[in-house]
Amino acid sequence: MRVFIPFCLLFLFLNAFPTRIDASYYSYEQMEEEVLNLQNNYGNKIQIGYFGKSEWGKKLPYIKVGKGSQSVFLIGAHHGREWITSQFLMKLLKEYVSAYDEDTTINGYSTRIFDEISFIFIPMLNPDGVDIQQKGLQGLSLSQGLKLLSMNEFHLAFDRWKANGEGVDLNRQYPSGWKELNQIPAWPSYKHFRGTKPVQAAEVKALVDFTVQQKPLLSLSYHTSGQQVFWYYHTKKEYIERDYLLAEKIARLTGYELDLPNADAVGGGYTDWFITTFRKPAFTIEMCELVKETNPPASCLRKEWAGNREVPMMLLYELKKESIKRP
Repeated sequence: MRVFIPFCLLFLFLNAFPTRIDASYYSYEQMEEEVLNLQNNYGNKIQIGYFGKSEWGKKLPYIKVGKGSQSVFLIGAHHGREWITSQFLMKLLKEYVSAYDEDTTINGYSTRIFDEISFIFIPMLNPDGVDIQQKGLQGLSLSQGLKLLSMNEFHLAFDRWKANGEGVDLNRQYPSGWKELNQIPAWPSYKHFRGTKPVQAAEVKALVDFTVQQKPLLSLSYHTSGQQVFWYYHTKKEYIERDYLLAEKIARLTGYELDLPNADAVGGGYTDWFITTFRKPAFTIEMCELVKETNPPASCLRKEWAGNREVPMMLLYELKKESIKRP
């Protein structure tokens, strides 16, 4: 009781003074509003749906641009502190659908290709983690708050939060290489807890099921930070050249370093699972200059927009070429 009472008082104190939300933050609520506006303005050019819910019950939207039965996935915010990838994808989505509606080009690429191959945008896979990173304990029950404080090693600031609402790192949840992942931490935490089994988290299960249903030709998973492009995970010999050449084109457009994953990052990620399951290209794009244990500044999006906006269009046209082998 002597320990519990001070924690109760601390929790009440923290909720009495709500976390100040930086005006540059991009929230789940902002995304929802923008999705609704897109539906109202471009309903005949896009398809909006929900492929699942987060652990805390938030709906996970997808936005399909185009009529093509084949698709390319663009996925943001596996991690709470990486919400700038959601902001980037929503800005990209608005530009692409506007150009498609007006039948104009993007950097010389015709958007008529969307009639053959669609983009499926999944802007925010981890809305609970984004909320925690931006709002801390605000609006939570006492039990939820104490649970999060414990997972955050009793730090009062949540800037470094990567996990979902249950303390599971979503990008260490996919089956490929999961067993080989470092088992530290061995319990729910603000980062790196792989879970007690693969595809345990509601968000990951929903994305795995949706990916299997759609069978995209290619997937891009956006993260921060480090300005790198990762392209390889036990890639079959016959597809190495194909994937490397595409990754090289991404690196050239963005100015990012082309790299292989670090030893401690190998396995358990979405693109690891996609590559080994579908034998198709998948790339992890680490946007923004390297920052440690927090979100990149908003200036990142302004500085890196020009290089990144063309990448998905380039990949769509590369997929059309007969020289790109498909399984």
